[in-house]
Amino acid sequence: MALDQVDIDDYKLDDEGKLKPKEEKEMNFFDHLEEFRWHIIRSFIAITVVAIGLFLAKDFVFHTLILGPKNADFFSYRVICKLSNLVGLGDAMCFDPVSFELMTTGMGEAFLMHVKVSLILGFIVAFPFVFWEFWKFIKPGLYSKEQKAVRGIVFVCSALFFTGVCFGYFIISPFAVNFLAGYEINGVSNKVTLESMVNYMVMFTAPAGLIFELPVVVYFLSKVGLLTPEFMKQYRRHAIIGILAVSAIITPPDITTQFLIGVPLYILYEISISISARMAKQYEEGLN
Repeated sequence: MALDQVDIDDYKLDDEGKLKPKEEKEMNFFDHLEEFRWHIIRSFIAITVVAIGLFLAKDFVFHTLILGPKNADFFSYRVICKLSNLVGLGDAMCFDPVSFELMTTGMGEAFLMHVKVSLILGFIVAFPFVFWEFWKFIKPGLYSKEQKAVRGIVFVCSALFFTGVCFGYFIISPFAVNFLAGYEINGVSNKVTLESMVNYMVMFTAPAGLIFELPVVVYFLSKVGLLTPEFMKQYRRHAIIGILAVSAIITPPDITTQFLIGVPLYILYEISISISARMAKQYEEGLN
């Protein structure tokens, strides 16, 4: 094709500085806003579909999931008891959960809690799809080499999120529920409402899922040069205090429970330092 027949507006430079055809026109602000709106709509539809399925499985959601830590046959209790016998302690670590009954204080509380639980679990189960929609929105704004560097990020973030949620559910919630439900004050009757049980179970699980995304956050901040391993090492003591503060916020004032979440958070912090060091090295090589 003759050069005078080429419309330069139909071509653009790629990451390597080579001229290639434009696959599509540049989007303006309102086009991006419209596209983002559809990503949100599709995510909301996915959450709603999953939530409806969970709403129909009421007995499984409440008796098996939400109320699981108050049952003696809960998975964590059985594992701890077997572990106790395995290490030669006999039944020293075996215990039965505190017995308590749940109650509602309003006529519509049970139904509203049912809807609330279904939506929250809908988001948790649909998290990979929701994050995938979010990633599809921001991916076109990255260079091809950046896209290759974060290949598999949807899987990694989803795996970390589910690991955090499972950690909160199977490790934090059994000890936290027993501590809070068994805490007594003379002259005060401890009556547990369904709403408080649901709220605490959400607090024990969802934040843990988000906290476990720390290595991914550090990865991106280090990749663009905003965070360095030296900075993380210098403020390690401050980070430990922050970890203890976070543990105290998302768990009851129980040393055992705070220790159970504080140790994994510190391990995540140390792993994040290694990730930051690797990304910082790549960032410096890219500048040279």
